[in-house]
Amino acid sequence: MGSKIHQYQLYSPKHGKKKMLMGRIWGNLQTVKGGLCAMAIAQILGTTTSAKAAETVVVRYGPFAESFAVADLQKAAKTGEFPRDIALFTNKLPEEQRRSILGALRMKIPLNVVAISRLLNTQIGTAILNDLSTALVRKDSAGVQALRAGFVLGSNSQDGLSILSFIKSYPSQRLEINLPQSFRVASNLNSGFWLTQQFMLAIAPQLNPITSQLSFSLDPSAPGVAQYQVLGLELNDQKRNRKIPVDVYWSNSSTTEKPVIVFSHGFGSVRTDMRYLAQHLASHGYIVAALEHPGSNETYTKLAFQNNTRFIQPQEFLDRPKDISFVLDELEKLNQTATSPLQGKVATNNAMVIGYSFGGGTALSIAGAELQLEELKQRCKKNVARFSFGETLQCVAQELPANKYQLRDERIKRAIALSPTSSLMFGKNGLREVKIPTLIWAASADKTVPALPEQVIGFTKIPSPKWLVGILGGTHLSVKDPSTTTDQATKLNTVLSGGEVVGEQAADIRKYLQAIALAFAAQGTPEAETYEPFLTPDYAQFASTQAFPIRLVTRIPTQAMLVVRQYIKSEE
Repeated sequence: MGSKIHQYQLYSPKHGKKKMLMGRIWGNLQTVKGGLCAMAIAQILGTTTSAKAAETVVVRYGPFAESFAVADLQKAAKTGEFPRDIALFTNKLPEEQRRSILGALRMKIPLNVVAISRLLNTQIGTAILNDLSTALVRKDSAGVQALRAGFVLGSNSQDGLSILSFIKSYPSQRLEINLPQSFRVASNLNSGFWLTQQFMLAIAPQLNPITSQLSFSLDPSAPGVAQYQVLGLELNDQKRNRKIPVDVYWSNSSTTEKPVIVFSHGFGSVRTDMRYLAQHLASHGYIVAALEHPGSNETYTKLAFQNNTRFIQPQEFLDRPKDISFVLDELEKLNQTATSPLQGKVATNNAMVIGYSFGGGTALSIAGAELQLEELKQRCKKNVARFSFGETLQCVAQELPANKYQLRDERIKRAIALSPTSSLMFGKNGLREVKIPTLIWAASADKTVPALPEQVIGFTKIPSPKWLVGILGGTHLSVKDPSTTTDQATKLNTVLSGGEVVGEQAADIRKYLQAIALAFAAQGTPEAETYEPFLTPDYAQFASTQAFPIRLVTRIPTQAMLVVRQYIKSEE
């Protein structure tokens, strides 16, 4: 076994509420991906807006400039035909790009003036405005303010927010665009991220949570009464030459009536990613084993950076699920060892897995999802530079020798995947092999692993019973333990990275995760009926805050499925 106990600590449940300081929600920036001019007009001018001031649009390309009357743009949107002055320019473009421009001019965004004003005053909204302002030609430095004014005034127009209403509301008689810079800004936008915003609004059109009249018999986010302890193990899988550190959270009230819970961390991270969640579950009598994957943890990736070697090997996609199976094997040995504090307490045949980010993909793998690498190889032949980080990471798996891998462990009876990577590695059908109750967590402002391609589309393929949780305004790191996100204060906030809602800001998000994780785990216990109400849309609405509306669905609503199909079609 090669196992060693190296620490034995006592903790008590922590009480107290944390109040949200701020949050962020950014909704509905439409990505029009049809060509140069279409991208420039739809992305730079037309994210959302309404009418009042600009009479002329000027498109600059180096020393050259083309001017269009706003009235002619309105005529084009109404008739579907470009007036003569615009046609002289658009006739040089392919038919597909001309159709894209007309579609962009007709686009309407269903956000009112209050909603758009709030959105633009979030950190993500400000970062986007800063980026878009670089494509404007102005003699002053008021580009951001002008954009914000155009958006807000445009959303208050009679016809609602649109590209044309934004142009007419832009506080200047001329709206000048630097075309090359507009292309650069548009090319930096992650289409999966933006379409996610549309999806989240479709499943939750209200930006403000509705006051719930419901009451609940208990608070699943509150700490339990158990005095939990942490047992530190150093496990050694001699067959694979892998040393696996594990922190086991347990208490004297732990019994085999409750499933053992195994936690899998994200790429380049540590087993304390979800320490607060492990503590919460342990205080309610659950045993939680938080392991560290030695081929993709923080130690490994730091050494790879120092030595200029690969950050991850393809074999890690197979080793991670095997790490979990190995830990369950070792816990069963301790369960049968008379001198072990865990003797008779560990229900290894009734296990639940919680995985975060890359660990979410690991959780889905061990829950039964099949790696399907032939499709992944085809997708990864595309321009990887436009992929999200999560997609780029998955492309490493294409080097594995076979095309399909089944890594299911039958002892895993339930799975929670928090912002998992899944879009490429499981292909079109791999997730259909998940045969256990599964909960997928998605954050609307996740730039690292965008929710629509990585979680939502995968959710549609998983058989029921299943749950999808959408956190409007949550980011990729929001669920992490505050002790692991202290570096985020120095990160630059851009449209591709940074701007993470963490620490005290994300307290309400972590509180909800504590509640729903406990309720989900309890479905494998005699307390299932007591905790079932917390796995409902009503409780998600009840737990919502002004900063973070929360939605839970067990199937995708029809309107939201239109966004899903739109994204799938754009990727074909």
